[in-house]
Amino acid sequence: MKVETMRWVDGRLEMVDQRILPAVFEYIAYDSAAGVAEGIRSMVVRGAPAIGVAAAYGVALEAMRLQDVSEVDFYSGISAGFTVLQQSRPTAVNLFWALRRMHAVWDGIQTKAKDQVARSLLQEAHEIFAEDIRINRAMGAFGAGLLPDGARVLTHCNAGALATAGWGTALGVFRSAIEAGKKISVIADETRPFLQGARLTAWEMVQEGIPVTLITDNMAGYMMASGEIDAVVVGTDRVAANGDVANKIGTYMVAVLAHRHNIPFYVACPLSTIDPGIADGSAIPIEERSADEVTGYRDCQWAAHGVSVRNPSFDVTPAELVTGLITEKGVIYQPDRQKIEAIFR
Repeated sequence: MKVETMRWVDGRLEMVDQRILPAVFEYIAYDSAAGVAEGIRSMVVRGAPAIGVAAAYGVALEAMRLQDVSEVDFYSGISAGFTVLQQSRPTAVNLFWALRRMHAVWDGIQTKAKDQVARSLLQEAHEIFAEDIRINRAMGAFGAGLLPDGARVLTHCNAGALATAGWGTALGVFRSAIEAGKKISVIADETRPFLQGARLTAWEMVQEGIPVTLITDNMAGYMMASGEIDAVVVGTDRVAANGDVANKIGTYMVAVLAHRHNIPFYVACPLSTIDPGIADGSAIPIEERSADEVTGYRDCQWAAHGVSVRNPSFDVTPAELVTGLITEKGVIYQPDRQKIEAIFR
């Protein structure tokens, strides 16, 4: 793959700065939990799976950074690292899933020497990274089977290699379909206000020579009514126990339009993104981000100064609008609580 979202280099985590793509491609290096947390919070890295992997590395980095301090400071410092990472972003459940997994390793080795603790935590972070790519590949294979040859597929936001450790969830489905010999084309919503579709999805597809057409968010209904969209595939940041799906703001509108036009609406969803502790979508915390993302972009201000702004970063699509959840264990058609529980058995 041409896109390497994050990489481990010389004892540090390097992540592509997604805030400045596609104008500039550069990596930022991190050596602490606080640094990684700020990278997550400021959207250097984004996308639920990628956030989870980054947080795992953040824990390992903190253990490595603190090896020369006293044992008391070492363990209190790692505990503080977990806390700062947990507070970085509220909606993506993969963040908390990865931290729970890292905490389980840490709980089992706290009697070990500090260097052994650090090595064990780093090994687990590496495994979470590799596992994410394996899962994305499995989802891609299941999802590719849902798309007919020649399909024109709409996606919203960026659920590609940049949103994961590699390959991608929704965009991984497209990569797998093309790898299987299918001729598909992608239609990318620009995804206001942070423009992940215009800046990231379109860039990824162009890099790999996958046919892509960029549209504004409010063109999706026209394209569907004109018969120019055959399927919708999106990612997700959290799925409730009943199958309700939280994804980038605007996804709900796309799902309603797809339902109106009898177009299948699929969600590429690793099992780690399903939160059985959330009964339904109404309980999913929705992050509200800065007004600056709505009133302008970078140095360009287009809204009137002093205007009131709302900027919820996610919305919830009810399960009844979801044709299927594409997971690493198969597709859950018309998802509900019973079907979701069954796939975990």
